Amino acid sequence: MSKSIAGKIKINSFADIVGGDDTVITEVPIKDLHAFSGHPFLVLDDEKMDETVESVRKNGIMMPGIVRPRQGGGYEIIAGHRRKRACEIIGLETMPVVIRNYTDDEAIVAMVDSNIQREDILPSEKAHAYRMKFDVMKHQGSAGGNTLEEIGEAAGECGRTVQRYIALSYLSDTLLRYVDTKKLPIRSGVELSYLTDSEQKWIEIFISEFKVVISPEKAAKIKMYSVNKELTEALLREILISDDPKPVKVVLKADILSEYFPDEMPAETIEEFIIRLLDEWKEKGGQ
Repeated sequence: MSKSIAGKIKINSFADIVGGDDTVITEVPIKDLHAFSGHPFLVLDDEKMDETVESVRKNGIMMPGIVRPRQGGGYEIIAGHRRKRACEIIGLETMPVVIRNYTDDEAIVAMVDSNIQREDILPSEKAHAYRMKFDVMKHQGSAGGNTLEEIGEAAGECGRTVQRYIALSYLSDTLLRYVDTKKLPIRSGVELSYLTDSEQKWIEIFISEFKVVISPEKAAKIKMYSVNKELTEALLREILISDDPKPVKVVLKADILSEYFPDEMPAETIEEFIIRLLDEWKEKGGQ
């Protein structure tokens, strides 16, 4: 497979991944199947897994997994981690797979593209997956603005969106988990991804202890101080914990004002007169 695998790949079917008419499906023992190194997509025993298990129980594995020979024995799964888990739950001993001799770069791209279009992907999964694919393309000397667009095209998203998700991958595990659970907005997470490790640790503490929700506007402000090397824990506390000053509003009822000003006097004139009196009062020391 050529270097172009890291470019415009759009996975529409099993054939798009494995390619060719000479595809051979092999039954491989479950115990010989190993997770992809650094696999960014979670495999959880949740409701979705229950549905997968039920489907496999009724229909078997309708789409074979894709694997490659693994150094040290067995096979590394490129596509089919959830199917393998379903087989384990049911108690099956083998799973049908297609074996491919992918290079590391080819395997990463195929692994990302075969999973990225699922509807239930968490922001953290997208973040790590897009970064893995971007790093492959950078390794091949093709990283840049067009690369982001190509990655997005394969996933049905724009390059700018891909860039934001890649930025999220630089968040700490805790902050990225807060993004997944909506305790931290994605846009805020993107801004905070530029903070140092110690600064991100401060953010973790404030979110955990004070239950603050950091708006994108406050996150951008925090990033600015960090970039300028002016961010301190005390300043961060002030930005996140202190309430923003609220403007003081005083409303004087018309019947009260009518005791001091003619009814025909414009409101602007009344306001100017009151301010002038207050200025005189202030000059006298508030006496």
